[in-house]
Amino acid sequence: MKFIHNNRWPLAVLFFLVAPLPSAAASGRVECNSLPSKILSRPVPYCVLLPPSYDADKTRQFPILYFFHGLGDDEQMFVRSGGWNLVEDLWERKELGDFLIATPAAGASFYINSRDGKFRYEDFLVQEFLPGIEKHFHTRPGRANRAVSGVSMGGFGALHLAFRHPELFSAVSAHSAALIERLPAFLGGVAGSPRARVLGGTFGIPPDAAFWDRNSPLGIARTAPLANLKIYFDCGDQDDFGFESGASALDRVLTSRKIPHEFHLYPGSHDWQYFATHLPASLQFHSRLFDKRPPGAK
Repeated sequence: MKFIHNNRWPLAVLFFLVAPLPSAAASGRVECNSLPSKILSRPVPYCVLLPPSYDADKTRQFPILYFFHGLGDDEQMFVRSGGWNLVEDLWERKELGDFLIATPAAGASFYINSRDGKFRYEDFLVQEFLPGIEKHFHTRPGRANRAVSGVSMGGFGALHLAFRHPELFSAVSAHSAALIERLPAFLGGVAGSPRARVLGGTFGIPPDAAFWDRNSPLGIARTAPLANLKIYFDCGDQDDFGFESGASALDRVLTSRKIPHEFHLYPGSHDWQYFATHLPASLQFHSRLFDKRPPGAK
């Protein structure tokens, strides 16, 4: 099972068809490296998309968007998919403000600490990755200049992290987030099913429904202090894994609490074509919010 199919060439073709290639005037670049982690006991690969203006002024500081990949993908999701061409085109046409986009490799972690405590990915993100990236690159300090986004498993991770740490992020977005209302039903009632095996490394074998609920954005959203967090999420109305039900449930939870948010249920399934179509909306959502904040805002 893959929540986002690792089908890169068709997506690259799609981007080249819908977005003209950037001209020579666009000089953004991608920097890929790895960050050592004491928490995970190994280096973690990452890629950062840098806007054209990044190298032009060494004193300028930039907002940063952390973007989480889906299951079956890695830190190079933008580079190998053709998404980089789309981002550069948005920059060239002045439809996107200048900010950094950082993507860490996350395996099948769901961007949380595993149930057995052996793989503390959330701790790595908060304690090592965010500080490490923001020390290495020219970023503006403060939560007003930091946001998080993701797709599928990464959408789950983005919502989870922002809902758990609203003091760190001013905005969150997600496409086709892996939101599940009832874990046993999703597993098909079979402990050894492929879905159970995929989830097992993070959520236990068989997956622990109570642990899932404690870490699910749906559960966290019921009580977390989210009034000052800007929220956007969307999902296809024919999602292959039924995540549209979870997205609608999150919409109901936030609405019941009168938490402002933007939610869209669009035609489409759980595939790269859906992601490619709606990625500009989330990037521009964050761009508008970044642009409204003065450089010194916290």
